[in-house]
Amino acid sequence: MRNFNFVDSSKKRDIEQIRESLTYWKDAWRRLKSNWVAMVGLIGVIFVILFGFVGPLLTPYTYYEQVTDFSYLPPSFEIYELGEDGYVFLNGDYRLLLVTEKGEIIERLDRVRLDTINRVYHYEYQGEDIAVDYSYRLYEPDGEIDFTVTYKGITSELPVKTVWNKTYLLGSDHLGRDILTRLMFGARISLTIAFAAATVNLLIGVGYGSISGFVGGTVDNIMMRIVDIINSIPLVIYVILLMVLLDKSNMWTIILALGSVYWVGMARLVRGQILSLKDQEFVLAAKVIGVSSGKIISRHLIPNALGPILVSLTMMIPSAIFTEAFLSFIGIGISAPEASWGTMANEAIQLMEKYPYQLLLPSLAIGITVLSFNFVGDGLRSALDPRLRKG
Repeated sequence: MRNFNFVDSSKKRDIEQIRESLTYWKDAWRRLKSNWVAMVGLIGVIFVILFGFVGPLLTPYTYYEQVTDFSYLPPSFEIYELGEDGYVFLNGDYRLLLVTEKGEIIERLDRVRLDTINRVYHYEYQGEDIAVDYSYRLYEPDGEIDFTVTYKGITSELPVKTVWNKTYLLGSDHLGRDILTRLMFGARISLTIAFAAATVNLLIGVGYGSISGFVGGTVDNIMMRIVDIINSIPLVIYVILLMVLLDKSNMWTIILALGSVYWVGMARLVRGQILSLKDQEFVLAAKVIGVSSGKIISRHLIPNALGPILVSLTMMIPSAIFTEAFLSFIGIGISAPEASWGTMANEAIQLMEKYPYQLLLPSLAIGITVLSFNFVGDGLRSALDPRLRKG
């Protein structure tokens, strides 16, 4: 009788290692991950989404809550010591606030007297006088000391230290509203408008462009002339007309305005893709076996044009965000008290020299968001376009 031995599993393997086959989308994701710029943009997009939709749930403030005593507070400030009674901070509006050593705002101190000749401001705290003296500026305009604080006969010429604002992490505006909270709600509004415009762009633009390109002929010519007419009218005109018709300006007005215009670019892109695909062999084969035109468009043509569609969709989102910020900045977008990055920049432009942080913060938010989406869109274009494939 012959004995049989089992073969070791290592001997069953092929000497030549075969590379795992990848689908189109797996290969695109692999190439997207290798693009570090696109991944930085993707991280930025995720951060902005969480910042806008999760952030407001974590803040103790609302976008409309006003504390006028705490207006014009910067993100960080210099504090002066009042002996054992605490610390004070003087903002650019000559408001003296009692703060803790860690930078928490306690209260605003009342100004009881002003000596305009000697430039001395007098405040009251626990029945004692606090004198903030600017008179040295008359004699030493280029000196290192901004002002002196005198309390109970003790004068402090220099601040103890610079602390971060623990009450309002990014400062407060002219009405005492928390800028960080308003930035969060502004992100929510901008992203909502952008994603709504992108959804309309996808549904109307893809459907309109695919029908125009697939049918062709006179129908295509008429449909494209309609697109040209819509595209020839500036977006601002649409917004103004909608504001007049609806008698109000809010987020839904902006969404309606963007939705009525932004799809024309997608329609042209999809039409061009359909024109290049409809004469391919797989489309002719589908026609021969009797597949309906609707199924050819939805199951064959649009899936094959999905790469450029996704890239265009990603690029449209930052464009919509910037457009909303621009409309709000010039006063025909989101209206007060709602928070919008454009509205915040408009309110801060008049205070730019004195309080630059109020303009810098919403501008940075717009810039980071637009750049993040642009980085992702550029990375998707490289990952989804087979002609740009490098490995």
